[in-house]
Amino acid sequence: MGMAVLQFIQDVLKQPALLLGIIALVGLLAQKRPWYKTLTGTMKPILGYLMLSAGASIITTNLDPLGKMIMQGFHIKGVIPNNEAIVAVAQKVLGVDTCYILIIGLITNILIARFTKYKYIFLTGHHSFYMACLISAVLNAAKINEIPLIFVGGFLLGAWSSISPAIGQKYTLKVTDGDEIACGHFNSLGYYISSWIGSKVGKPNDSTEDMKVPESLDFLRDTTISTALTMVVFFLVAAIAAGPAYVSTLSSGMSPFLYAIICGLTFSVGVTVVYSGVRMILGDLIPAFQGIAQKVIPNAVPAVDCAVFFTYAPTALIIGFICSFIGGLVGMVILGAIGGILIIPGMVPHFFDGATAGIFGNATGGKRGAIIGSFVNGLIITFTPALLLTFLGTIGFQNTTFGDTDFCILGITFGSIVNNFKYVGLAILVVALLIALIVPNFVKTKSKALNNVMKSSTESSKPKI
Repeated sequence: MGMAVLQFIQDVLKQPALLLGIIALVGLLAQKRPWYKTLTGTMKPILGYLMLSAGASIITTNLDPLGKMIMQGFHIKGVIPNNEAIVAVAQKVLGVDTCYILIIGLITNILIARFTKYKYIFLTGHHSFYMACLISAVLNAAKINEIPLIFVGGFLLGAWSSISPAIGQKYTLKVTDGDEIACGHFNSLGYYISSWIGSKVGKPNDSTEDMKVPESLDFLRDTTISTALTMVVFFLVAAIAAGPAYVSTLSSGMSPFLYAIICGLTFSVGVTVVYSGVRMILGDLIPAFQGIAQKVIPNAVPAVDCAVFFTYAPTALIIGFICSFIGGLVGMVILGAIGGILIIPGMVPHFFDGATAGIFGNATGGKRGAIIGSFVNGLIITFTPALLLTFLGTIGFQNTTFGDTDFCILGITFGSIVNNFKYVGLAILVVALLIALIVPNFVKTKSKALNNVMKSSTESSKPKI
């Protein structure tokens, strides 16, 4: 019975849609809204996220054959980073530990938001689950006993869930033009690096969204059309390289090149569905969240999934994906040249992470920021998974690795410290994070939520929704 309850709680906490609904419900109850407004205000974020997930599923399903065609056509073999794959493998040996770390981490995140200046509530539940799995894996690899593993692991998860949105909130505010949301996604360091690079190489007023095109090409400003055309070209090139015989093994009898065209078009539908889901989430979540900010956790800021930012710069999204993928190819060639583990660019991380990196780079550096920032992101999510694989390989995960920057950097950092210093290393991590969390409480800051300072509205464009 106890395990069944634990499994149910774990399943609920892994569902971002339900987390968003619970947060909205608490906020609406705190505001004492009428029952019918509470009902609709709770349902819409849930339905919006399910719509976002449905769109993401369409995107992922269509990226899979693209990756296979590229591997076949260009004769590439190696490891493709995939969060879902490694978590599926890890749960066979780490399931209970991961669950406890997840629960303790979410509680820790809420307590930190209540009692410190890190007012960020991390709402991307599946990424919390993945991070719990990563922490469980690296602490298990270091042979840490179960009790400290669970409690220290939960604290590490909760602390990073609070700290990571705060680190780059000044950049997130530029992306959203001051909307009261934060980045709740564990490629956050990649996005912030992209923004920092953008600020050094370009100007925010040279935005990708202001690119001038001839009137005859103005239809490309329609995100669905431009995405469809771009992805059809991608799929056709990959299909030609792989050859009709191989593509036929993926197409279930459909003409290989027609299959490539349909995949590209269907991909664009997935992106459009994501946009619609994001509008539904933001339309009701942010007003409901004000109830939490006012009554439960004063000045709380919701930290949301990376796809939520897609509507703010649709052109930068496409540029970011393409440039990040190119960065991944360059990184793969470099790894091959130096004899390292070959990391094949995964289409899913390069789309979601690369697109968001392009959006963040554009917010601070316009077109050049989007291009260079996302290219560097592509390099980062190629080299860091290769380094992380050395830690994961010790517990049987040699054939896959995490694909996002925060997972890799934290996995490498935590793994290095704990492997070398064991329990002293755990203590070092806890003390360092406690200092980072507590010190701002005694320092005068411009906002109640750390780094949540409004910027000039002239620095970026309003979301194109």
